[in-house]
Amino acid sequence: MIHIVFNEADIEVLKKAQELDESLAGEVVIIRDDFAVGPVVNIYVTEGYQQRRDWWKELVDQSPYKTEETMSLVDDKLAVHNLKKALDENAKEELWIWMGQNQHDVCGYYWLMSQLSNYQGRVFVLYLNNLPFINEKGQIFYPTWLHEIQPKEFLKAKRLCRKITLSEFEVDPDEWRKLCDDNDMVRILEGGKKIAGKGEDFYDKDVMAGLTNEWQRGNKVMHNILSKMKIKTGDVFLLWRMKKLAEQEKIEINGDTSKGWKDFEVKLKSAVATEPVAEETSVQ
Repeated sequence: MIHIVFNEADIEVLKKAQELDESLAGEVVIIRDDFAVGPVVNIYVTEGYQQRRDWWKELVDQSPYKTEETMSLVDDKLAVHNLKKALDENAKEELWIWMGQNQHDVCGYYWLMSQLSNYQGRVFVLYLNNLPFINEKGQIFYPTWLHEIQPKEFLKAKRLCRKITLSEFEVDPDEWRKLCDDNDMVRILEGGKKIAGKGEDFYDKDVMAGLTNEWQRGNKVMHNILSKMKIKTGDVFLLWRMKKLAEQEKIEINGDTSKGWKDFEVKLKSAVATEPVAEETSVQ
């Protein structure tokens, strides 16, 4: 079997689970792009894919990541090509798609499975949707992301594995196609596999809530924002929104955001007095 995940941190925890259970043995492949944000119209044709790639490149070039993240975008199309090749060359090969209860994984699932309809019956999904697990302290919790689950708990999670049905291969790509046609810049999970489109400013309130009137270094600001957000997104997208808010003169950025997270500072825009202060008059 070949396991598919959508986050770098998921790889390590799944490999640890494989060490505990040989029945999970298999290659782990990651789909890196975050399809929950950015343009997705005509994403399966060259023009649409290039538009998305150019958008990401603009964002990444203004971030501390630069070429590392830019080059990773190419890997997703190659990953799908290699997955199909593996299925074609080995009739017994299976794909297991793992996803947590978050829009990043679910949008990645939609993007991927829409390209695998010819392999119905050999593509499986493990959706950890609203299911309780035990954390390191022995407490019950409901994970949003796969890497929040202990490796030993994956042995329980594997029982959720099921084939993607013929009906899902008909309905889910249509749902994804509609989202692509709408081309909203942000997509969030409303429950189950229901994705709703939002405007590009959807996370601006989270950015503003993480800032103060005092200068803070970029790494501290990003930590504050991400730790308080209920619906998570990536730091590159949030940095892009910071720059847009600065253009709107709602916040201020000092320094070069493309060097490092500690090389720039951010704060709320200082209030500017719009009326002159009245002069005091003495009472005779």
